[in-house]
Amino acid sequence: MQTARVWRERNARYRNEVGRCDGCGAMHYPPRLVCDACGSRKMSRVAMAEQGKVLTWTVIRAAPPGFANQVPYVVAVIEMDDGTRLMAQVSDIAIENIEIGLRIRLEFRKIRQDGRAGVIAYGHKAVPV
Repeated sequence: MQTARVWRERNARYRNEVGRCDGCGAMHYPPRLVCDACGSRKMSRVAMAEQGKVLTWTVIRAAPPGFANQVPYVVAVIEMDDGTRLMAQVSDIAIENIEIGLRIRLEFRKIRQDGRAGVIAYGHKAVPV
């Protein structure tokens, strides 16, 4: 993950903020300027729900640079209780115990680091409730 992207997404990642459309109520993560459901430009930033469920998931066995020391690991599409959907790594559970519908909560954890002296990226990881 590039330093500029980490900085640009800091509020969504560090504060668990989502964009809520003032027109139709659709939730967007990360927050955006225009609602893709209705096209409104009236968006508010609100706190994301803390819990949700796994909609689908996959096991990563050939990781991109910076994640090779974590394989195998699970990445899931998660629907939070407020309707927000996001992708996050699932932690603290054996791969064979992950299933669709698994209840999770988001925790703020270290995601990766760029080298020994590089930027440390923090963000969401999903853990079982």
